[in-house]
Amino acid sequence: MKRRILLAALAAFLVLLSVCLQFALRAARPASAPAMTEGALAAFGGLRSIVAEVVWFRADRLQDEGRYVELAQLASTLSYLEPHTPEVWSYAAWNLAYNISIMMPTYEDRWRWVYAAICLIRDKGLVLNPTESELYRELAWLFELKLGTNLDMAAPVYRAKWRETVEDVARRNAWEELRMDKKVMDEVTKTYDMSDVADPMFSAVYWAHIGRVVSKKKEDFAFLNEIIRQSRAIYRKSHRNAP
Repeated sequence: MKRRILLAALAAFLVLLSVCLQFALRAARPASAPAMTEGALAAFGGLRSIVAEVVWFRADRLQDEGRYVELAQLASTLSYLEPHTPEVWSYAAWNLAYNISIMMPTYEDRWRWVYAAICLIRDKGLVLNPTESELYRELAWLFELKLGTNLDMAAPVYRAKWRETVEDVARRNAWEELRMDKKVMDEVTKTYDMSDVADPMFSAVYWAHIGRVVSKKKEDFAFLNEIIRQSRAIYRKSHRNAP
């Protein structure tokens, strides 16, 4: 019994330590710096893997209990502990887009969480892991499934919000805000005959296209190919009667 209490206290201390370190690092680094440097991560030494295991265990418990908002906060801790583990970013983004969003009272509120999931993978996960095809797959899949289809009743609102965002960026020629390369966009337009850059299916194909280039896993390559095929089909159908 005493051993259990001691282990529980140690686990709580390690989690608290990881959270405190996050805030300390946030305060110390420039706003443009990555989530956590390798040097800072090394400060954990051998404790880092133990802390990560404790946090993963807690995250599983919260998911089983349906406590998704707390889970989102804990997922942030995981991203600091294991920033180069793609599953961490996929796990956190899925929770934001699919679990927390549907708890919101309005479609506009839902969109904020869905967009947060997009930004999490695109602006953080991929910045730290630019050659991980799994993250390109997850981002492309998010655009296709959550925005491009009507699986979510709020999908028309998501599409309208996304179009507003892209059209604003296009007017200012500020594609870097969406981490999109104009040369690659032109390549996607030419290769896949998709000119409406504000359609979420364009983004689905864009990120899948890049993911295919860096992919080293056959299963990811096949999945990315399928995303491109499905997204093009949805795109053609929605633009069939367009002027």
